[in-house]
Order: sequence, then structure tokens, then C-alpha cells
Amino acid sequence: MTEFSDLWGSQADPDLWIVAAAAVLALFLVAYGPAWRVSRNVVTIAHEGGHALVALLTGRKLDGIRLHSDTSGVTVSRGRPDGAGMVLTALAGYVAPPLLGLFFAWLLEVGRITLMLWFALALLAAMLVLIRNAFGVVSVLTTGGIVFAVSWFAPTDVQAAFAYFGAAFLLLAGARPVIELQRLRALRQAPSSDADQLAQLTGVPGLVWVLVFGLVALASLLLGGKLLLPAEPFDASFGWWTSAP
Repeated sequence: MTEFSDLWGSQADPDLWIVAAAAVLALFLVAYGPAWRVSRNVVTIAHEGGHALVALLTGRKLDGIRLHSDTSGVTVSRGRPDGAGMVLTALAGYVAPPLLGLFFAWLLEVGRITLMLWFALALLAAMLVLIRNAFGVVSVLTTGGIVFAVSWFAPTDVQAAFAYFGAAFLLLAGARPVIELQRLRALRQAPSSDADQLAQLTGVPGLVWVLVFGLVALASLLLGGKLLLPAEPFDASFGWWTSAP
């Protein structure tokens, strides 16, 4: 069982095989369609949470968040219908999951596995207050319950595997919704997408905003992946590679 004193302490890096297994599982959940249709709910939570956080930070009044069973969601805020606050709020959704994954990867790189899990739990608890529909409540409670169970009851190596899986999943999952968005836009099935709202607010074409979303996801994946790899993977995991003295 985790103690509160563990929250600010550092934990040892897991073996390379644990990091690799976590990344493979995350990739499977993103790449395999039936698994993605379920796991995408976590991305939607992060997406709508990004909208909500930036809305609050820019002084907008937040009315609530709804999460739907088709993995869509909506965050309703009030304030000026234009201006920097509205632009940043619209921009935040698609960039939130990969940036959150990058932040988690940094916490893991500095050995703060327990802190990363409890930070995720705090974000979910804060978001639960803002949910305004039953499916959203169930979705956030289920996700939070899993995170809490692992962070409080699981052995250290299981916590490490779960934390690395969570960070890897958010990093890998950042790009697929962007691809799906542009496919829907090309079919003219997403006229009110975040990219199109940004186009109306700024005059910059929606495709440019889709590219911005994609570049943030790609940059986060590359940097986050580098952070997640152990500093000396061969020495730590296989014992046949050693650094020069």
C-alpha cells in the first residue's frame, strides 16, 4: 500500500522490458479499432479537460462538461465570443492529451511515479465536479477508480508499469484523433470542429489548425518517448553493455 510520504519521493526507474511492454500495450489500444473505441474515452476526458482548464485560466465562466458514449464530448463556457481567451480555449482540446502525456513522461523521467499517478487522480477529481451527464460521471469515476486502485494498493513495479503505460498511451493517442478529425472534415461531416471554430475566430484556414494539432502531437511523442527511455537501458536490463568509467 502506498503511503502519503511516497508522494514527494522518487522511485527507481523500471526495467526496460516493463517500459517496452507498456508502450506495446499502449500502441495496441491506439492502433486496434475495437480497443480504440473503448480507450478513446480517456482521450476525450483529457481533450475536454484541456478546454475546461484553459477556459478557466482565461477568465471564461465554465458551465460544464458532457462526455458521450460515442467518445465525443462538449465543454460549455461563457464569455466573449471572440478574442484570445476563446481562441486558446478552442485550441486546447486536441493538444491537451499529448501535452499531458509529455508532462507525465517528464515526471517519470525524474522518478516521480507516485506523484504522476496522484496528479492524474487530482485532475480526474477536479473534472468530476464539472461533469453534467450520467455517462460522463461513470466514465470519469471508472478511470479514477482504476488509477486510485493501482496507486494505492498495487506493488511498486505494477505502479511503474501502469504509469509508463498511461504516459505512453497519451503520447501515442495524441495523433489519431487529429487524423480522424481531418478525415471527417474532408467528408464535410465536422462543420463545427475545433479547427473550424478556430478558422472562424482567426481567419486562418482550418487545415492549418489541424496541422498545428498534428505537429504538437508529433513533437510531444518524440520528446516524450525520449524521456520515457531509461538513461542506460542496456546496462540496466541486460547487463552486457556498460558505460566507460
